[in-house]
Amino acid sequence: MFWNGKRYYALDYYLKQTFGEKVYRLALNGGMTCPNRDGTLGSRGCIFCSQAGSGDFAQKSCQPVSLQLSEAKAQIRAKRNCRKFIAYFQAYTNTYAPVDYLRKIFTEAILDPDVVILSIATRPDCLSFDILNLLAELNQIKPVWVELGLQTIHPDTSRFIRSGFTLECFHQAVHALTLRRLPVIVHVILGLPNETRAQMLETVAHVGALQVFGVKLQLLHILSDTDLGDFYKKQPFPLLTQDAYCDLIADCLERLPQTITIHRLTGDGPKELLTAPLWSLAKRSVLNQIEQTLKLRDTWQGKYYANDEKSEKFMQIKTWKETPAQYEE
Repeated sequence: MFWNGKRYYALDYYLKQTFGEKVYRLALNGGMTCPNRDGTLGSRGCIFCSQAGSGDFAQKSCQPVSLQLSEAKAQIRAKRNCRKFIAYFQAYTNTYAPVDYLRKIFTEAILDPDVVILSIATRPDCLSFDILNLLAELNQIKPVWVELGLQTIHPDTSRFIRSGFTLECFHQAVHALTLRRLPVIVHVILGLPNETRAQMLETVAHVGALQVFGVKLQLLHILSDTDLGDFYKKQPFPLLTQDAYCDLIADCLERLPQTITIHRLTGDGPKELLTAPLWSLAKRSVLNQIEQTLKLRDTWQGKYYANDEKSEKFMQIKTWKETPAQYEE
């Protein structure tokens, strides 16, 4: 199976098929924080999260959204001829605010004539009934994507990284979003401490069974301004080599259905903060090796995916009933 020469269903291919040309992402900052930072759940964020709240490449939060969009577009257009964009609210938890504020900033972004998609990175435990309905309303104007950082399905790892939510909570969020026809993109981190290859593949297969819209497969980065960076200095743990990572990515793609768009296969850790693995800085080299690995193995996305692969949890969320009271604190 091939998608314009690639052996996986890349986001770039989907966007060109949908919008007729290349679409570029603009990283925005909505000026929010996170329940894992403001004391609600914790004060230091997830163990791998930088001080920028995973928004290291986002615009400045003190600027209005319209100005952020204008400056981000100008930066890209200085290098490339482009007309269409994704407004991506990336930094921290982008539904962690009153619904009236969210309506203001999201509407400002989605009504920009150059924006064709609104993409919102958030947590599964920060989607109230009113916020879900706001996103569904905006989805009638232009497509609205919701990105959820699952990272792993394994409870021990989830506790170690301080995610602060359960797998059941994640399932309920996916179901609530799917009910409203809001495409879900799931983030998975590969190479988390003490996770085996088999465990990583279990997480990927689990996500595949949920039939979400997209997946971001992210290499674990050790950043210097994180608690994980401090932990790694004191207790170094094995990190994936480039060869092992590329081989693992091929295994992951084989287990994902061909309907899921692949939004990321590696990562972009800030050079000035990256402690390890340093080979990840050569992003083009990594992507080329992944392509070569797939070719040498004569494999592709979905090769070993079976349509009847449904986890027990997936079958449970299909029958989950939603009421507004379930979102009340």
